[in-house]
Amino acid sequence: MKLLLTDSGVRNASILAALVDLLGKPIAEADALCIPTAGYGGPYGDPRGPWRFISGQSPSPMTELGWKSVGVLELTALPGIDKERWVSWVREADVLLVNGGDALYLCHWMRESGLADLLPSLHDTVYVGLSAGSMVLTPRIGEAFVGWRKSTGDDSTLRVVDFCLFPHLDSPGCPENTMAEAERWAVGISGPAYAIDAQTAIKVTDGGVEVVSEGQWKLFNGVS
Repeated sequence: MKLLLTDSGVRNASILAALVDLLGKPIAEADALCIPTAGYGGPYGDPRGPWRFISGQSPSPMTELGWKSVGVLELTALPGIDKERWVSWVREADVLLVNGGDALYLCHWMRESGLADLLPSLHDTVYVGLSAGSMVLTPRIGEAFVGWRKSTGDDSTLRVVDFCLFPHLDSPGCPENTMAEAERWAVGISGPAYAIDAQTAIKVTDGGVEVVSEGQWKLFNGVS
């Protein structure tokens, strides 16, 4: 897959350009599937957040970018649907737009639904993550970001990439997410880790990892 891991959606021209580059065609010619599931999880989940994400009413631009079409893939519904049907929906999409919310809840339903197993085969699909939708692809999120607790009790996620993410750096909505707090978080994370703000995204292709930013970010070595 080609990945664009954002903090707060497609917030600026640089991130938008990176998305178009990954798609290889204009947004108006691309079919999207949005995945709202993470917005229901964790202590702050509610039905309004997923609706805002789906309808393009959230402050984090994703579904409202002018796609040729936008469909909804709710992961909690997939176990009750014939697998061949929903897999065909995913394979036909040019891009997956994955909502923020609770990363461990999203991780659970990616695995439970079977989407996690499908991801490695989606070579031409672009995956755009928003906050938890980005964090779910990392090895772990760190105890500071644990809300919903899975049965294993740890903070591990899907390990699609080999780095971790500390989102919402210096965000007014998350005043606790300071650079000093990111540095403390990184001490407990083995391997590379990025702190990123709303104007930053991480672009991942076969050619490597690229930071796309009009804001603030920092790479930590993450040696614990």
